[in-house]
Amino acid sequence: MGRLEREKLHVVYLAGTGHRSPVIPRCYTLTHSDITGELYLHIGADYDRAQISGLYTRLMRDEVLASWQEGPDGPALNVHCHVSGGLIFGWARMRDTIFRRELPLVLEAFRYGDEGLFSEHPELDLFPIWVHFHAAQPRYRRTERWGAPGDYRG
Repeated sequence: MGRLEREKLHVVYLAGTGHRSPVIPRCYTLTHSDITGELYLHIGADYDRAQISGLYTRLMRDEVLASWQEGPDGPALNVHCHVSGGLIFGWARMRDTIFRRELPLVLEAFRYGDEGLFSEHPELDLFPIWVHFHAAQPRYRRTERWGAPGDYRG
């Protein structure tokens, strides 16, 4: 995917969620088209289950889900990637490599796509991003810190 092509990012705010609030609960559902390269970011109080319920999406499991959660040191953005397990296409090693390669673009899409929230709450740019790689194999199942949203301003 490479760097974010802003014109290919389509943002939808779900009912009850505005451009600037609330911070918590706030969830991101990011999907994409392999054919066009278009990105679809849905922002709401919960994940957009309709966006990820199609057969293709359930088999590929290449969506990225994220949410702001309150932690002991303040809010943190928790990002979830499904590397292996269940009915998905691809080997864990290949999927892990792809997620890691594309995560900077994904994080830039979250940051740019929700610009109104960061304008209203600039302190969010300083809080940590925790990426959770979900996998059946312990080798690929881990949680890592990927900087802060301000690192992905683009």
